[in-house]
Amino acid sequence: MPLDFTAIDFETANSRPESACQVGLARVRGGEIAARASWLIRPPAGFDEFFAFNSTIHGIHADDVVGAPEWAEQFDDLRGFAGDDILVAHSASFDMGVLGRASAATGVACPPWRSLCSLQLARKTYDLPSYKLPSAAAAAGFTGFAHHDAGADALASAHIVIDAARRFGVDDIEALAQSAGIAIATLLVAEPVG
Repeated sequence: MPLDFTAIDFETANSRPESACQVGLARVRGGEIAARASWLIRPPAGFDEFFAFNSTIHGIHADDVVGAPEWAEQFDDLRGFAGDDILVAHSASFDMGVLGRASAATGVACPPWRSLCSLQLARKTYDLPSYKLPSAAAAAGFTGFAHHDAGADALASAHIVIDAARRFGVDDIEALAQSAGIAIATLLVAEPVG
């Protein structure tokens, strides 16, 4: 089975996972980047306050998302891009939490995607003083990206997994997880509200 997966990253307007304001995606087929996408998201009412702390990190402000699609309006595009792939994210519990909580808060039925954490994988693959995304991506040979841009961060996570698979000598995402001794988690889907 080839090394196929989709890397995903979210930026949020505030500390709530329901406040997704940007998504980035990188599709990998046969261990190669096959497609990339990213777009802004207008957080739903009640979760739409932009904290200065978050905006300072990612550079996205309330004015930037005024014309962007809301979670429910963009979810079909996200789902269409990711399909049934295992999703990869650096600190996957955060990004999968955004998927589940934003979906529940907006009444969207979210599939029980499976995920692999590139942060956990980096810890099993490299010997680094820091496993933050820029450091782990650099160890994988991917440098100079715009950290905290969701599209760039998804691409960086994808490169970590591709490099780790090469180092472990495997060509399948499930074999990689097994070789590295990490779990492929399943998103616990909350019932949509409303």
